[in-house]
Amino acid sequence: MNRPDFSAFVEEDACLVILKELAGQPNGSLNDAILVEVVKAFGHNRTRDWVRARMRRLSEVGAVRLTEAGTVMIATITSAGEDHVHSRLVLDGVKRPSRS
Repeated sequence: MNRPDFSAFVEEDACLVILKELAGQPNGSLNDAILVEVVKAFGHNRTRDWVRARMRRLSEVGAVRLTEAGTVMIATITSAGEDHVHSRLVLDGVKRPSRS
């Protein structure tokens, strides 16, 4: 795998990790500091700014709604994000969930 392809793979995987974690929350929301720890738990040791860029990307494709509260960014999954997690919709730039 060449470098640009691997970078895109990592970004798409992290976006799916974020969506799956949001989908598992009772209110569908988490803040950026917690999402940094979530992606880290899945092997993506990235900065808060990097995670925020993925959150913005998910917002651009309609998968999440973003809210800022002071210095914290909060993501809330949308119906499109839920549909992607459950393989009812494919969102550009987000890894497809496995069927298992």
